[in-house]
Amino acid sequence: MSDKEVEELINHYTGEDGKLTCSNAFKVATKAKTEAMDVGKKAHDMGVRISACDLGQFGKQPLGEFKDAVFSDLKELTDDQDRVFCKDGRELAKKSNLKSVRTAIKGGGLDVKYCELGCFSEKKRTRLFVKTKTWIENQDNDLLFGKGKTEILELIKEHGSISKAAEKLGMSYKKAWTHIQILQKNMDDVLVETHKGRGELGGTSLTPKALETIDKYKQLKAEIEEFANARFHELFLKNRGPKK
Repeated sequence: MSDKEVEELINHYTGEDGKLTCSNAFKVATKAKTEAMDVGKKAHDMGVRISACDLGQFGKQPLGEFKDAVFSDLKELTDDQDRVFCKDGRELAKKSNLKSVRTAIKGGGLDVKYCELGCFSEKKRTRLFVKTKTWIENQDNDLLFGKGKTEILELIKEHGSISKAAEKLGMSYKKAWTHIQILQKNMDDVLVETHKGRGELGGTSLTPKALETIDKYKQLKAEIEEFANARFHELFLKNRGPKK
């Protein structure tokens, strides 16, 4: 069917409000024997907005009784963010009807992605994250090691200079050096070594103990974050049932 004929069908099914409902857009696609996405693009080019999403993502569509069986079928189709493809949702509706699928999506807290009409490339929901902070203290609650101390040491390693590391962190040389002294005292070991001389012979470097401490801290931090995120997902994001 020609573009002109598709335009005529869109005009025919466009309501008095100047909008083309989702349901009528699919009727146009069927009659024109073309893809729904093509109808969506043509409507967009014509300045005709799509309204009343059949799966309830925008517009006001009536809801029915929440059916556990429909929700269960939908859950089998969702990704790890509880989103179902528009196409899969509409296909599932053939087993019952669009109203029951729409109700299960809304009531079950699910989202739809990749609208077949191109109204949205991906339906995004509010994403949740868990944040952790990891540091090491002694019995007197004195900070021994953490993110800040790691940054100082890593910048010293990168630039071979305490003053340059301090500059990068926006602090004075004295403050940076005080951090290092406290760190070395608490850990009872030498972490930085200053070499006299010019060029490559001079400057400041980290001791093997400092490098080992950085690696162990990063490993500890990564493992704590991995566990925290896995547990968070298990407690908050998995197997969510219907909204009450």
